[in-house]
Amino acid sequence: MNKLRQLFSNPELRKRLIFTLVMLVIFRLGVAVSVPGVNAEELAKSFGKSGDLFNVVDLLSGGAFKRFSVFSLGITPYITSSIVLQLMGAVVPTLENLQKKEGEAGRQKINEWTRYLTFFLAFIQGFGVATLAQAQGPNVVVMTGIGFKLLCGFTLATGSIFVMWIGEQISAHGVGNGASLLIFAGIVAGLPKGMNTVFSLASKSIQDPATSTPIGVYFLLVAAMAAVLIVVVLVENAYRRIPINYARRVDSSRMASQRSSYLPLKLNTAGVMPVIFASSVIFFPATIAQFTQWAWLGKASGYISPQTHFGIYTAVFVATVVFFAFFYTSIVFNPDETAENMKRSGGYIPGIRPGKETSIYMDSILSKLTFAGAVYLAAVSLVPMLILNNIQGLNFYFGGTSLLIVVGVAMDTVSQIESYQIMRSYDGFLEQGRIRGGGRLARVGGRAK
Repeated sequence: MNKLRQLFSNPELRKRLIFTLVMLVIFRLGVAVSVPGVNAEELAKSFGKSGDLFNVVDLLSGGAFKRFSVFSLGITPYITSSIVLQLMGAVVPTLENLQKKEGEAGRQKINEWTRYLTFFLAFIQGFGVATLAQAQGPNVVVMTGIGFKLLCGFTLATGSIFVMWIGEQISAHGVGNGASLLIFAGIVAGLPKGMNTVFSLASKSIQDPATSTPIGVYFLLVAAMAAVLIVVVLVENAYRRIPINYARRVDSSRMASQRSSYLPLKLNTAGVMPVIFASSVIFFPATIAQFTQWAWLGKASGYISPQTHFGIYTAVFVATVVFFAFFYTSIVFNPDETAENMKRSGGYIPGIRPGKETSIYMDSILSKLTFAGAVYLAAVSLVPMLILNNIQGLNFYFGGTSLLIVVGVAMDTVSQIESYQIMRSYDGFLEQGRIRGGGRLARVGGRAK
């Protein structure tokens, strides 16, 4: 209670927390609003039998996808648009100049293009989802024809833009990363239903052990989740500290002093996004095969299914996670820019020349950390899946991906709250100092006059 009282005693932090909660409530209210002309219950039953990709998309949208809500696409189109523009920046000179040379004006221009691309991708995805919904039969979709597809496309695209706006507002005026908090809120909202499913299945196992999953599997699932939780907390707080020294400077007493610091590099710089997109990429062929007559695609997707060929699936999944981990790390951290900033401020790594050699040194360390972080992400995601394959009906709410998102976002949000508390304490300390210092300066100024 004392900690909670301290949180709300900070006016700025209290305002940000309330704003964040209001935005999350608005998001959850929008999840309950379905697209016109759709029987959401029948569609959820149909999509529940249509492959694991829909489970991943439904997880990211907070349960809105299977309800065919106006927020069905969630924040995913915005994230995809950001990735596309980042990749294009490596091959398109105009985007490269905006990213590296134009500063804040360039970033604002890229953000504007990202929003346009988000609407376009969301409309295409909404049009495709409407086509899939119509293919489920007349019991699912009341309306037919191109009119429903256009209505659905514009509705879902508008909902995705609104979700993007909510995320941006939370990041700017609230606490935590807006996009991550929206995904976090969706997973947490589904946990009560998931817990109820676990208790129901466990009770069934006790009553009818011959035809149900052994009760020991549920205890193993709880143990695996506890182990994953501990590992996630430890790894997300793991850093590699690179020592940095600054050039000697002569202070007012003519004494030469040398300042030292360190550069913290996270073991898992990319976060949970590599796992999310790796899951989407792997399950995408299997989902498309269910709506086409292409036999070769169905056969190929069967080889990367965790239910039939877990070994092949593991190899493909790990390779995809490693790729996305390196890709995201290259976006988040730029060794060349960091080395140049250190050189300008007079900083250097002991034993390493400033400039290009410093960049190469940091890049080599970052590559090793990224590979280790990618292996950690893949292991955390695969271990619970081994158990979930033996329990039908739990989907992804108790998988490693969900735990990674929930724990990672919670730790990041708590870290930001602590930083606001520290700022509050420092402000109070500095205000006292200013009062005393101001009085002395006033008296000295009076004498000078």
